Amino acid sequence: MSLVKNGIVNHLRWKRDSLCFLDQTLLPAKEEFIETSDYRVVYDAIQRLAIRGAPAIGIAGGYALVLGAKSIKTRKMEFFMDKLGKIKEQIASSRPTAVNLFWALDRLMKRISAEDSVESVVQQLSLEAEKIHREDIEMCQTLSHLGKKLLPKKGGVMTHCNAGGLATGGYGTALGVIHAAFSSTLSKDDTVDFVVFVNETRPLLQGARLTTWELKKAGIPFVLITDNMAAQTFAEGNVKCVVVGADRIALNGDTANKIGTYSLAILANYHQVPFYIAAPTSTIDVHIKSGHEIPIEKRSEREVTQLFGQVITPSGTQAINRAFDVTPSHLITAIITEKGICTPPYEGSFERII
Repeated sequence: MSLVKNGIVNHLRWKRDSLCFLDQTLLPAKEEFIETSDYRVVYDAIQRLAIRGAPAIGIAGGYALVLGAKSIKTRKMEFFMDKLGKIKEQIASSRPTAVNLFWALDRLMKRISAEDSVESVVQQLSLEAEKIHREDIEMCQTLSHLGKKLLPKKGGVMTHCNAGGLATGGYGTALGVIHAAFSSTLSKDDTVDFVVFVNETRPLLQGARLTTWELKKAGIPFVLITDNMAAQTFAEGNVKCVVVGADRIALNGDTANKIGTYSLAILANYHQVPFYIAAPTSTIDVHIKSGHEIPIEKRSEREVTQLFGQVITPSGTQAINRAFDVTPSHLITAIITEKGICTPPYEGSFERII
């Protein structure tokens, strides 16, 4: 199976008794897969960002639960379910901000609530995990084709972090919209004036390493910029809109995404440039009213004080490493989902789709 086919990045491959995943920490230098039947290896991969992106984390977490269920050697349902619950909680603890992980795990547990044997539980978990994966690709394709009409036919589109196939089941959210818009433009006009401004996305450079990798494979024109170059790029009039993904969306439309997204939303607002979020409805957290309730992951200082293992700061330097920030809903022009394009007030828009 090719790594990229028909716009889908095949980075998560389920083999019924094992999960094969692309180690994203090695991109773009190496395209290396890891195959495992151990849920703890998947848990570790999510923690260290070998598997990353809210929808992809949800899918991988689902498969990890299946592997965990297969590892429990008993036919006694009470013991089995107790052990499975503990495995579920361990997987859920891998990343705190992306709601898709908890959504997927809860959905799998709900699927097996009426089962009365270990064999049937394992079978139903596997079926549901595969269904979640298929649905994610379909949702991303649908939202991408809905959202493409919002992007300019010519000009620059800015994005942040990586919200492509690598961050989802294979097709992408923000990059999916960009891919659909570019393909639509290309089919009508061979003299395309379309470029994606890719923010490098410090400290782990998901934009520089991953988004550029995806755009290059898709043949979409792009320019890489440093994060602190964004304001000047706006000022020069080169940015016609911004489109990014999301890791969790509150009921009022406040949105958590990779650190630095909030800054872009402020810049877009100041320069009167549309700012779009692209995310499946599984990213909307129906249990929280605003972004103040979204837990923000705090990661190791080493990710800031080191670059590819090389220390870049004086010994003893303290650093703050917040993985995400929250963009207030009033700065978001629209939220693109597979069930439609939502506009403010988001409470009302969400009521119609979830």
